[in-house]
Amino acid sequence: QVQLVESGGGLVQPGGSLRLSCAASRFTLDNYAIGWFRQAPGKEREGVSCISSTNGNTFYANSVKGRFTISRDKAKNTVYLQMNSLKPEDTAVYYCAAGQQPGCWGWERADAFGSWGQGTQVTVSS
Repeated sequence: QVQLVESGGGLVQPGGSLRLSCAASRFTLDNYAIGWFRQAPGKEREGVSCISSTNGNTFYANSVKGRFTISRDKAKNTVYLQMNSLKPEDTAVYYCAAGQQPGCWGWERADAFGSWGQGTQVTVSS
C-alpha cells in the first residue's frame, strides 16, 4: 500500500496562499493518479483536484478552479497543491490520495482512491 504524507497546511488570511505537498516513501507517485480531497467539520469529504499518471491531465472542482493548481515534481516524488486567493470556505483538513487506476476517472469519488495520507489542516481566517 502506498504511504502518503501531506504537509504545508496552516493558518492564512483570506486572499492569501498556501502550497500543500504530498510525498511518498518507497513508491513512485508518478505511477498513480493523485487526488486532493478536503473535509470541513460536519461536511462530507469532497474532491478538490486530481492529476493523471498517464498524461498529466489535471481536473478541478468548480469551487477551486482558477485558484488552485495541482502539479508533480518527479525528482522529488511529490505532488503539490498550490492554493491562491484562499477563502474562509476553503477551511478544511486536506488529504492526498493515490488512485486505484492511472487516470483520474471518477476522481471526485473517494472510493476511486485506495491509499490516503493523514491530512493537513488549512484554516483561512482573519
